[in-house]
Amino acid sequence: QVQLVESGGGTVQPGGSLKLSCAASGLRLDFLAVAWFRQAPGKEREGISCISVSADSTYYADSVKGRFTISRDKAKRTVYLQMTSLKPEDTAVYYCATDRAATMRGMCSEVPLGRSVGAWGQGTQVTVSS
Repeated sequence: QVQLVESGGGTVQPGGSLKLSCAASGLRLDFLAVAWFRQAPGKEREGISCISVSADSTYYADSVKGRFTISRDKAKRTVYLQMTSLKPEDTAVYYCATDRAATMRGMCSEVPLGRSVGAWGQGTQVTVSS
């Protein structure tokens, strides 16, 4: 059974930091491009970041560029999203997902799309509030 599991969410004050992790069972995450999405209450799901299989290509949405950093540890088969300078508008459920399109392209060159996702995680809540 394929399963992606996110961890690391929580509540943080504006300006704070959190690091999300994404691990997988039932598939080799180290062979796949991985994307992060988020969905805020009342809003559509938004693709915010992607990392290629080799980690030499990344993508960030304008809303998080310069504040979030995606990385991967192939030995641990884990993908991370380091979030800094968090804002209240970053409050959302964050999901990791395998990105089939980016895997086939060999690079993360555009916003991750839900239709390209092979497998989703269950999501982790991030709340930014004072």
